[in-house]
Amino acid sequence: MSFDNAYESLVDHEDEHWAFGTGFAEPLAGVDREIPSAVDAGDLFEYCLMLGDDALVLSQRLAEWCSRGPELEEDVALANIALDLLGQARLLLTRAGEAEGAGRDEDALAYLRDERHFRNVHLAEIECGPFAGGDFATTMARLLVFSSWKVAQYQRLLSFADPVVAAIAAKGLKELAYHRDHAAQWVVRLGDGTPESHERMRAGVLRVWPYLDELFTAHPVELRLGVDPAATRAEVDQVLDAVFAAAGLDRPDPVPAARVNGRAGRDGVHTEAMGYLLAELQHLHRSLPGATW
Repeated sequence: MSFDNAYESLVDHEDEHWAFGTGFAEPLAGVDREIPSAVDAGDLFEYCLMLGDDALVLSQRLAEWCSRGPELEEDVALANIALDLLGQARLLLTRAGEAEGAGRDEDALAYLRDERHFRNVHLAEIECGPFAGGDFATTMARLLVFSSWKVAQYQRLLSFADPVVAAIAAKGLKELAYHRDHAAQWVVRLGDGTPESHERMRAGVLRVWPYLDELFTAHPVELRLGVDPAATRAEVDQVLDAVFAAAGLDRPDPVPAARVNGRAGRDGVHTEAMGYLLAELQHLHRSLPGATW
């Protein structure tokens, strides 16, 4: 059974499931959509973009594995994880549009922004999939780091001042915990497997490691909203260390990726890969503006 709006997925409905493709015209079901007076609408807009873009961009990257996974079951698993993230992105970009108050909906924010207006971290956008000579082990390393970070982040958002973001975090937390567990099982399976799989897993961790520090570097918007990502570092490190120990992997030395005048993804400064990703993501919408199906 489908709902009239995506927000209805944030409250419990017995024997009902949200169907993708529903609209957002009806009021938020069960959650107060008014912007709290204690929250600056401009900061809320930017923060929802950060969270929504993280989910949208990684969803696009994971979708690249459709029909290219190492086994059929993994094809389905990665597609479902991508859809989970896409669902989170829809909710967050819709909330961003409400906070902005300029009439832009989820589609406009996803398809009609240029690269410099996206606020996702570099970890979500880097190429490591089947089209770039990437490796499945690298994809699992990225998913482990990303989902471990997001679980810690969303746990703290359960008490966020905006009830909509708090509700989205509560819904997404269950999904992200599964993503983390799925990635961890693969990291252990590959790291503690054959010499070949171990080497690939080790190389995958080294590939994503330079993008770790950005996850815990606070942006002024985050500090003003009281959600300093640095507070999650110890928890994330503990998870990664436990998985690496089980996988027989060493924690790499810190090698932070270079920034441009101290700016990175949260400031709209992206890697070369981002432009190509957006070209594919946005091509159909921009080719047929205003089209309906």
